[in-house]
Amino acid sequence: MKTLKTHPRCAPCLLSRVQFEAELSTKDTELQKKAILAGIEVLREYLVDGLPAEKLSTKIHREAYRVLGDIDPYIEKKKQSNEAAKKLLPLAREFVSEKDSMRRAILVAIIGNSFDFGVLGYDAEKEIVKETMLQQFKSGLDVDDSDRIKALLGNVVYLADNCGEIIFDTLLFEEIRKLGGKITLVVRGAPILNDVTMKEVLELGLDKMVDRVLTTGSNAIGVCLKEAPPELVEALGSASLVISKGMANYETMSEYDFRPIAYLLKTKCESVAEAMGLRKNMNVARLEE
Repeated sequence: MKTLKTHPRCAPCLLSRVQFEAELSTKDTELQKKAILAGIEVLREYLVDGLPAEKLSTKIHREAYRVLGDIDPYIEKKKQSNEAAKKLLPLAREFVSEKDSMRRAILVAIIGNSFDFGVLGYDAEKEIVKETMLQQFKSGLDVDDSDRIKALLGNVVYLADNCGEIIFDTLLFEEIRKLGGKITLVVRGAPILNDVTMKEVLELGLDKMVDRVLTTGSNAIGVCLKEAPPELVEALGSASLVISKGMANYETMSEYDFRPIAYLLKTKCESVAEAMGLRKNMNVARLEE
């Protein structure tokens, strides 16, 4: 499995995210345009061969936030995502409790990674959404290292991803703790995209569901060790298992040598799928030792 470098297809994807966050931030079309033009300038300078993808992502979003004068354009979307996920949590909990609970909790956490809860909003209660989720349950894991993961749960560092999906992660927290594992939850040090920060941890009471909460130390996409606090670096180095949720954490953690590491994600992106030697839209629970 290779690390993820920038690809020409990253450009339109990143610019579409800049446009989206600009529209979330302001109705001023001139300011939206400035944010997009700033993104284009970042691409012009940094879309180069060999640059890790997350470094480009971090640069482009930081620049957009600077131009917009907004440190958290996704603040309302994050709240909506968590509320939508809470409506679907009973269905997910019922699925996990039926049998083979660890494997099913891992699958649910990955399914959480595939849903855009911010788009779902109040529609999360609709039957069609529930049917979609049931179909996802049936599809199962395309890469399934869950038995090997289960054997390593003594001292887990859990790298969280987005709001919304973090609600589904709580079912996996429960399974880890049932098996006697301790959990250090790691969230972003400051707002970036719809990622979980300490603010959401406290609002949702996630700190009561784990043994310790640390942050990445900054709003860098994924984990940037240069900006990380020493206690996070120490925790990663001493973990019995690092669980890396989502594509952004994969993009960064695949650059480092922390092992064993379990990547739990949906391959929503062609570039991530290629780097992992997989196809797009696969449910992946892959252990690297």
